Parts: sequence; structure tokens; C-alpha cells
Amino acid sequence: MSAALKYTLGRIGLFVAVLAALWLVDVDVFLKLILALAFSAALSFFLLRGWRDEMAQEMAEATERRKAEKERLRAALAGEDQQSDEDQQSDESERRQP
Repeated sequence: MSAALKYTLGRIGLFVAVLAALWLVDVDVFLKLILALAFSAALSFFLLRGWRDEMAQEMAEATERRKAEKERLRAALAGEDQQSDEDQQSDESERRQP
């Protein structure tokens, strides 16, 4: 399961748990929802720190992969990829010669 999904489900679960606890209090429903949102956000800051960090790490890795792929594609479109292939072939032929 992805870290983003775990974190999102954790946030929703905390919200539902806090809302269920507040349901017993005799106040307006809108106020219960607002309080549940605020309390669950504060709790998730502490309780879900590991999942949040894991999600941030996955997002950073995905960003780096996208940047690398973008640079590779730009190089290929600019013709630099063919040049580097030719360099590799010449390097290989030089290694084969005694």
C-alpha cells in the first residue's frame, strides 16, 4: 500500500474517531464537525508523523525520477543521446583493441 494512501486513510480514521467521541457531547452538529477537524489535524501531526515522512520521501523520490526522465528525454530530443551512444561504441571498440 502506498504511503499516501496509508496517510490519507489514517487522517480520515482519526477524523471519524474524534467525531464519534464528540457525538456524545450536546452541541451543534456543525460545531462538532469543525472541532473534529481541528482535533484530528492536531492529533495527526503527532500520531501520523512516520506515515507523513514516508509519504514525503516517496513524493521526493518520484519528483527526482521525473526530473531525470525529463532530462533524458530532452537530451534524446536534442540529439545528445545519439552522440553518447556513439561515444560508448567508440569506447568499447578502444577497449577491444590490444
